[in-house]
Amino acid sequence: MAQLLKLTLCLLTWIPGSLCQVTTTEEFAVLEGRSVTVPCLYDPQYAGNVKYWCQGKVRGFCTTLSRTDTPNSSSTAEEKVIIFDDQAQLVFTVTMRDLKEEDSGWYWCGVELGNMWTVDDFASTYINVIHGMSVVNSRVSGEEGSSVTVECLYSERYRDSVKKWCRSGDWSSCLLTGSESRYEDTSVAIIDDRTGAFTITLKELQMKDAGWYLCAAGQQQMSVYVLVTPRPFTSNLKAAESVTSPPTPSQPAANLLATKPSAQESRDTDTWHLGLSEAGLLVTVCVVLAAVVIVGLYAVKMIWNVHAMELRKRQAEELKANPHDYHGDPGFLQNTAVVVLNKDSRSVHVF
Repeated sequence: MAQLLKLTLCLLTWIPGSLCQVTTTEEFAVLEGRSVTVPCLYDPQYAGNVKYWCQGKVRGFCTTLSRTDTPNSSSTAEEKVIIFDDQAQLVFTVTMRDLKEEDSGWYWCGVELGNMWTVDDFASTYINVIHGMSVVNSRVSGEEGSSVTVECLYSERYRDSVKKWCRSGDWSSCLLTGSESRYEDTSVAIIDDRTGAFTITLKELQMKDAGWYLCAAGQQQMSVYVLVTPRPFTSNLKAAESVTSPPTPSQPAANLLATKPSAQESRDTDTWHLGLSEAGLLVTVCVVLAAVVIVGLYAVKMIWNVHAMELRKRQAEELKANPHDYHGDPGFLQNTAVVVLNKDSRSVHVF
């Protein structure tokens, strides 16, 4: 809803153009002699307007370098400033080539509104042209045995300087480009294109090649870290080689064959071990069941003995209370060795 309101306000020509937007990156740092491309984004209502690129600290007094309503020359390679409007993406780009230090300064992306009631919409950026060096990637990696390439960029004033590739902290390890702007041996290749970049290719990487390096041009230098990763499956390859290697004199071929059972023998062995495991499990189950049965029988016997003792004790108490009128179980007295009756005290002793 907010975007729709903004668009409606921008369509009204008497509303200040500041409500509509043109945006770009605030600052660019570029090596001398190289190019830069600046993207200028604009709102949809500006798609059909003329766009321009101008240079100067104050927008009202800047010098126009290129406009979209002025066609580029037939040979774009010779133009220093090229402007292109992509209305589908709502962005126009400006490319400046072969920059010099004096090209540093403020620049403006402008959209011409074309009437006296509104000012043009615009956005500013600062381009800083420097001399020195830079690297595309300050950290590169490669697998052991492979190759890796480092790209170092330099400004125009170092075009004729000797290019170097050195181990960080060891100047004696430096490799230099010769009169042909190149150097190459079995492990390193350095190529200078003399247009602002030189590349270093490390061949057949080894683990000892990992570490910090310097790429240098004249007195300028940049640090680069090279990471070497181990070759994968090295241990598996070594194991495979040991299996397929021919037998040594101390280990005849017959012994090697004997130590490696066939697939059928392996299956038979596995079946035999499985049978032993099942038999052992069956024996264990039987032993456990037998133990449970024995413990159960012993517990029943103990319970029965306690019950019999309680019964005899109760019958003895009954006989003691009335020895002449005993109606208990006659079998109780069958297991009695001696019964002593004391007539006077009416006590009973059962043995």
